[in-house]
Amino acid sequence: MNETLQEYVDSRGVEMRVDRGHGVIRGVKILGLESRNGRAYLPDALTKAARLYEGAKVNVNHPKGNPLGPRDYQDRIGVIRNVVGRPGEGLFADLHFNPKHALAEQLAWDAEHAPENVGFSHNVLARTARQGDGVVVEEITKVQSVDLVADPATTRGLFEAAAAGAEPPAGQSRAESQSSGLAGLTTDELKRQRPDLVQELLQEQADRLGQLQAEVDRLIAAEALHQRRALARRLLAESRLPDPETAQGWARTVVSAGFLESLLAAPSEQAMREMVEERARLVRGAGGFDPAGHALSRPLSRDQHQVDRAAPADVKGFVEAVT
Repeated sequence: MNETLQEYVDSRGVEMRVDRGHGVIRGVKILGLESRNGRAYLPDALTKAARLYEGAKVNVNHPKGNPLGPRDYQDRIGVIRNVVGRPGEGLFADLHFNPKHALAEQLAWDAEHAPENVGFSHNVLARTARQGDGVVVEEITKVQSVDLVADPATTRGLFEAAAAGAEPPAGQSRAESQSSGLAGLTTDELKRQRPDLVQELLQEQADRLGQLQAEVDRLIAAEALHQRRALARRLLAESRLPDPETAQGWARTVVSAGFLESLLAAPSEQAMREMVEERARLVRGAGGFDPAGHALSRPLSRDQHQVDRAAPADVKGFVEAVT
């Protein structure tokens, strides 16, 4: 399991050498084998982590708000160098600090006279596993930051806070602690730590986009059909043929469902117009009526004496006349 850990380490009982002139405190302890909350660090994990602490920036106190957020320039006091592992003890290094920093003298005095007051709090990304009632840190994958904290050996602030399961800092609720940790989570970190979760989110997004695209396609198709129906009705009206929306009786036969379907499937407006004109010629040739019951027009393809008879009186007669 991948977690964000916040580890507090004090320097009680550690022999440190202070070089005020060069701004160096040698032999500071930056990580132990066991945390105060019972988490154990595998020796191999510490050995591999040494290179990650090399060159880590050191700040004064914790950041305000998000523990993974950017730091103010005035908080920067130094850098960690020469990181080494000591079997059975942990990681040690040299703290190179700015001797001109406002807190440089206080830091040097504490290192010489009250090393229990000198400690580090650092945020790391790590892979952990549960063993029995405890948690083992198998690997540290990234060092986020290193902070100097005040009086770490005598306050309840000495804890290892993880994204889940650990006690939050004094004065901060568990929900606030988890929220602040998540606020600093980046996309790259999420991809590295939880690729399965990233894949799940991407799949959900792809499914949602597919649903939206299908809905857009449906609306486009519906609008196109509406436009073609409107065009068909206009062409029928221009040729004085019945309106398919209101036609009844013999008129409904003229603009039957089959004819209308063929008309809407025509490849172009010109093809639709030709189909309508052809149907109009058939109706006029059969002596058909308009929707109001009046004759459309005299046939153009027959002799005048042949049209003095009455138009078909019913649907059957009209169909026989057309065919």
